[in-house]
Amino acid sequence: MGNIIETEGISKRYDDFLAVNSVDLEVPENSIYGVLGPNGAGKTTLISMLCTILHPTSGRGMVNGYDIVREARKVRESIGIVFQSRALDDILTGREHLEMHAALYGVPRDIRKRRIDEVLELIALGDKADEYVKTYSGGMKRRLEIGRGLIHHPRVLFLDEPTLGLDPQTRESIWRYIERLNREEDVTVLLTTHYMEEADKLCDEVAIMSRGEIIKADSPSNLKRELGADTITVRVDRADEFHELLVKQDYVKKAYLVDDEVKVLVERGENLVPEIVNLAARTGFYVRSVELEHPTLEDVFIRYTGRGITEA
Repeated sequence: MGNIIETEGISKRYDDFLAVNSVDLEVPENSIYGVLGPNGAGKTTLISMLCTILHPTSGRGMVNGYDIVREARKVRESIGIVFQSRALDDILTGREHLEMHAALYGVPRDIRKRRIDEVLELIALGDKADEYVKTYSGGMKRRLEIGRGLIHHPRVLFLDEPTLGLDPQTRESIWRYIERLNREEDVTVLLTTHYMEEADKLCDEVAIMSRGEIIKADSPSNLKRELGADTITVRVDRADEFHELLVKQDYVKKAYLVDDEVKVLVERGENLVPEIVNLAARTGFYVRSVELEHPTLEDVFIRYTGRGITEA
């Protein structure tokens, strides 16, 4: 399986402002790929170039085997787009939106109805298809926009901040639909997000973007593993004595004493929780609780950019 999106040194400059700076990107076919970064990082500008809405100032890009400048029409025929801002007409029904989009994309008339019914089932709007969009919830509107982007069987679906402004429960339901369409429609999904949890739970691979540049790209699990340490927090009687005991263990990278807690940095902490509990039992310490924390993508972002995503 090859890459369905590739860029080499792609950049976009506005006068003295470099919005995207020499980005190299490789997106595997049939993956869910996330570009993670704060507002203003250049995420929307990057996908706007990949969608042929903007011309790059320099560099090159390929989408589905087509050059984004020389073969822009071929690129547009093979992609679907859902942008941050809503683009729905409240006085149309859900079905009418899909019919209009299918006609614009040249979906043959003889298969149009069947394809619309397939998409309505995929986005779970079949029972609301003939109701006006103004009666839809925020989550239903977002699902309709995603369905509209799928109507012509695109090879790549671009989602720009797909869950922005949605409540946590609705956000998780959108994640499930994105996973389902990736699986059932064989479509590659490239999404931008500033939600750490979204990138972590949804994406096969993540590119961290800051100030117009891709700082690091890998799977969420590999990015977190590179930090090299889990944190085990042990609440124990005589914490100062237990801290002195733990710092002597070979598997402990660092240990900190915080009130009645000992915080221990280790690799693959899930394997060492039993070891630490057994050590306490053998040496006469009473353990009140043990908590294991893995590194987060927020930790990774801070590691590579020097600041948190909210601060950025």
